[in-house]
Amino acid sequence: MSDFEAGLDKIRQAPADAGTLELIVRRPAMDAREVVDEAELDLVEGLVGDNWSTRGSRAMPDGSANPKAQLTVMNARLAALVAGPREEWPLAGDQLYVDFDLSKDNAPVGTRLAIGSAVIEVTDEPHTGCAKFSARLGSNALRFINSPVGRELSLRGINARVVEPGRVQRGDAVRKV
Repeated sequence: MSDFEAGLDKIRQAPADAGTLELIVRRPAMDAREVVDEAELDLVEGLVGDNWSTRGSRAMPDGSANPKAQLTVMNARLAALVAGPREEWPLAGDQLYVDFDLSKDNAPVGTRLAIGSAVIEVTDEPHTGCAKFSARLGSNALRFINSPVGRELSLRGINARVVEPGRVQRGDAVRKV
């Protein structure tokens, strides 16, 4: 836990206005991960090729996909801290890994972020760690991201939805609109 806390300064130094898309991960099936260099963000499907739209959600009364959780976005600095090398980041379960300040102060609900030719919007759906996150990255990582400072900095990441479809690729700028 002390190693995680020691990494907070680096996480807090993430760019606030213009960052970078570091990794794109599709989840074509449960527990499957596919790292891609570029992807299409769609208004209906979210990240094309990801199973979000077909997987559904227990949060929805009819079990359909939750439109407020169409995309999951995580701070790349946090991913490196809890998962280690980039090849391990997909274990966190997110789709987009950005070097960008996702804290509640910098990216509150309603914030729009341009990435490539797409625009996404931060939703009010909380993105919290679960048993799978804990099993993959450890119970200390889960406690760290769900701590008061972890919640304030949105260390688990954010949920977002696509508001302008487009193409994204690794290395694209991430900037507030």
